[in-house]
Amino acid sequence: MIITDNLLTLFLKTRSDTEEICAPLEIEDYVIQPIVDVSPPKWHLGHTTWFFEEFILSKYAANYQRFHPEYAFVFNSYYESVGKRVVRTDRGNLSRPTVSQVYEYRDYITSHLQAFLEDNEDEKIQELVEIGIHHEKQHQELLITDIKYILGNNPLLPKYNETFTENHTPDHPKKYITIEEGVYDIGHKGIDFCYDNELGVHKVYLEEYTISNKLVSNKEYLSFIEDGGYDNSLFWHAEAWDWVRKEQIKTPLYWHLIEGHYHQYTLQGLKKVNLNAPVTHISYYEAYAFSQWKGERLPTEFEWEVAQSHFEWGHRWEWTESAYAPYPNYKKAAGALGEYNGKFMVNQKVLRGGSVATPQHHTRPTYRNFFHPYLRWQFTGLRLVKDS
Repeated sequence: MIITDNLLTLFLKTRSDTEEICAPLEIEDYVIQPIVDVSPPKWHLGHTTWFFEEFILSKYAANYQRFHPEYAFVFNSYYESVGKRVVRTDRGNLSRPTVSQVYEYRDYITSHLQAFLEDNEDEKIQELVEIGIHHEKQHQELLITDIKYILGNNPLLPKYNETFTENHTPDHPKKYITIEEGVYDIGHKGIDFCYDNELGVHKVYLEEYTISNKLVSNKEYLSFIEDGGYDNSLFWHAEAWDWVRKEQIKTPLYWHLIEGHYHQYTLQGLKKVNLNAPVTHISYYEAYAFSQWKGERLPTEFEWEVAQSHFEWGHRWEWTESAYAPYPNYKKAAGALGEYNGKFMVNQKVLRGGSVATPQHHTRPTYRNFFHPYLRWQFTGLRLVKDS
């Protein structure tokens, strides 16, 4: 069956891509968890493997024997209905299973699922495998950003490798694109893969607006810093202002002032800030404050989706002004997979686009990413809007 063959190829490619991301690591790098939001690489390798074991092999493969009876406890993330799990903050405290044992676990699940798929054409199984593949792709992005946080908070500021390029520099001039007032369709329309939070095509009314064809650059953001943007409470939400003062935030994450010049830690090591590259590793709080300083605003996720075909995107996840909420008639999937998106629709902001860490074929114009407004370890940036 062609669909199964293509799905199997994508599954195997995804599994090898994850391990390729980890190839530059030293064994000590696999177990570090510096903050709650950053999971150890070893845990990502195990969790993405557990997903296939828990939701497919253990339920549908005849006579399947789990690799280890306690790995579900170790590698479950947030699926309350599946069972107990290691507390998120304790993922970095696990010296066992070892890295080599986790790789053995991966090989075991990969080979069993490959054999299972080669003899299975059930549409429901294929849908679950496709979700598992894209779940692992999400964790590939998290692996890259978590590795950057682990290495970027080491006083030696070690390189990850010499090839990962974070700072694309656009060469087209900046201009604002006018989008006419009107009623527009929002949501995923195709038959290709998407998440449930993209479903439910519905109409929204938009006033006329103009949106920048370029992301805000480091140069523009540096002007905000030098103009005292982090010291002026008038630009910030009250909660954000408390965050700035408590955390002593003065610059984007990974910026270092060295002998009068700003440098940025990248996965290729410490480099002078590229002024023409899009600013990155900023929170929603910072994106909003910059827009206030600039006298403009962030787009809503609907404005972004309607306008996205008019500009280049995919280098930074772009903060929007939209709260993460369900579309009209949204329905969570039945069972544990219903915990995948719906349970997080509170106190988070939507980001659109994608980033330099997003795997190929994993993002699309309707993709809705979401994070708490104070987080900035992802490759996050912003694009501005002017009202007409």
